Amino acid sequence: MGPKRRRGGLKSLFSLAFASAWNRRATLGLMAVSIALSVMLLLGVEQLRTQARESFSQSISGTDLVVGARTSPIQLMLYAVFRLGDATHNIRWASFQAMAAHPAVAWAVPISLGDSHRGFAVIGTTPAYFEYFRYGDRRLLAFAAGKPFTDIFEAVIGADIAAQLGYQVGDSIVLNHGAKGLGLTDHADKPFKVSGILKRTGLPVDRSVHVSLAAIEAIHLDWQGGAPMPGVSIPAEYVRKFDLAPKEITAVLIGLKSRAGVFQMQRFINQYKGEPLLAVLPGVALDELWSIVSIVEKSLLAISALVVAVGLSGLVAVVLAGLGERRRELAILRSVGAGPRVVFLLLAIEGLMVVVAGALLGVLGLTVLSLFAAPVLEAHLGISLAAGMLSAEAWQLLLLVMATGFLVSLIPGYRAYRLSLSDGLTPRL
Repeated sequence: MGPKRRRGGLKSLFSLAFASAWNRRATLGLMAVSIALSVMLLLGVEQLRTQARESFSQSISGTDLVVGARTSPIQLMLYAVFRLGDATHNIRWASFQAMAAHPAVAWAVPISLGDSHRGFAVIGTTPAYFEYFRYGDRRLLAFAAGKPFTDIFEAVIGADIAAQLGYQVGDSIVLNHGAKGLGLTDHADKPFKVSGILKRTGLPVDRSVHVSLAAIEAIHLDWQGGAPMPGVSIPAEYVRKFDLAPKEITAVLIGLKSRAGVFQMQRFINQYKGEPLLAVLPGVALDELWSIVSIVEKSLLAISALVVAVGLSGLVAVVLAGLGERRRELAILRSVGAGPRVVFLLLAIEGLMVVVAGALLGVLGLTVLSLFAAPVLEAHLGISLAAGMLSAEAWQLLLLVMATGFLVSLIPGYRAYRLSLSDGLTPRL
């Protein structure tokens, strides 16, 4: 009889708490919505942080090694993958051929940087770039319109360039000399035709112009020392008569026949005797780079936690403020046999109900929001948001919020516990 009586009493207590909360549903409902918005913000930031880190680490996938002139791994990744900064030195073409001919190498894609188009980076490469470059979950680049370049003066542009500058397949563009396109010189005598427009990836690819390595050589035939040669001008129709084989490139993307040989190949490149080179594993370098900028994600998470704390503090304030009006109600409960502990538990359960309702409402709101936001985030930012699925860290935060909510609900319960019966029954004049 004892356990059954306790279960019945606890059930009655929950029923009474629910009835009391329902009687004040307008005020507590607003608090539940406030907590729901706070939880949505906290879990949303956590989900974005997790997915952004995963998407960042997959900015380049399927590539086993990124090779450049000897420098820091982070700097190499910045200019080779994100088009930020400049390379300290270039790689000789003979060195690239030696790497590509290595028995362990399945494919090698050269990259040449240094020019731009209206502030967007220009990448000299080969058609193999569109065949082997992968991002995210090993996704290949896809064309929204057109096709890869096949002629010297054809270019493939990213989605952001097409959208911002209004380019379409067949339009003519002129490349600028220099990485930022801020100089007064350009290659107006050798215009390019847009042969293809890539689908949006959310990566620096969207802000890049892709041309052939032969094109990079062609536009610089009559240049020397970074400036046009005085009195020398080679028209575009005559460039094919020259040897357009590249002499230097900026970086190389390498895929191996077997991942088991990645460290052996890395050692071969780092110890290459022809010139000082550096080979990095993209995943390791990207994790190191993320650790530098992770202070931003931690700051956002801290701000979200403060918002949740404000929401819970508001709940405590509302319940405490309402105790003055509920003193007679609580006194009547005590006069019919409810002990101080019952009153204490009653208010604690009410607060917990509001917190749980707000947390569940926040999860539901985040799920609905993510269903609509996921395609937009993937299209514009390259973040693959798993709609409707919370990460393990998000579940931990949710449980922490509910546990914290229960603890702060004890404050008004303790306050009610200390109210005296005579104080509640004494009329005020």
